[in-house]
Amino acid sequence: MKLAVIGTGPIGTTLARTFSAGGHDVEVANSRGPETVDAAVLEFGARAVTSREAVRDKDVIILSVPFGRIPDLAPLLASVPTETVVIDTSNYFPELSGRVEAVDQGQVESLWVAEQLGRPVVKAWNAVLAGTLQTRGVPAGTPGRIALPVAADSDAARRVGMGLVDESGFDPCDAGVLADSWRQQPMTPAYCTELTLPELEQALAAADRDEAPRNRDRQMSRFATLTSAPTLDETVELNRSLHR
Repeated sequence: MKLAVIGTGPIGTTLARTFSAGGHDVEVANSRGPETVDAAVLEFGARAVTSREAVRDKDVIILSVPFGRIPDLAPLLASVPTETVVIDTSNYFPELSGRVEAVDQGQVESLWVAEQLGRPVVKAWNAVLAGTLQTRGVPAGTPGRIALPVAADSDAARRVGMGLVDESGFDPCDAGVLADSWRQQPMTPAYCTELTLPELEQALAAADRDEAPRNRDRQMSRFATLTSAPTLDETVELNRSLHR
């Protein structure tokens, strides 16, 4: 497939490397220009281009930018054909991206993203830590393989997203439509807790919509009090501990 990755943070970088290594035709762009894309992103054949070049003639466009920057991408995507699958990996953390009143009032994050972009999106790779994505993907069929949720209103687009999640080393979990994607938002049981597929399905079902934003804010305050950065395993354990 012809893929674009917009954003070269840890998630975007890993996805660009993974899919170019897997034989996909990948172009990468960020907000600072192609000359600023790190060589490691391009190691397996991905090409650094401008954002406008990146979204041209693509099967899939992966947006891996901060939640607060999503509205800035609307003009970029305005001319992208409706059949192009757009995947959003972002999460709403008010302390990082600024407050969004509609989301604070209860609008599902993915629906807000789709509204800002003026087109449907697939929600994927938002519920995985960068370290997990970088180091814990394994081939399909591996016992204990970590699963990731994928939500979209289009069955066809969701299948595309699930296929790419599988290629990235994780079991894809059909998380339904975007209206239900609050179940994979920050600090729900499904969020960054490294669960197997059966465990993830149970976690999605157990999510509490009202409790999730309170857990998010509590967890961010908790992280702020730590005197050193937690390891990957410690972060996963802290996230799991919210739901015991």
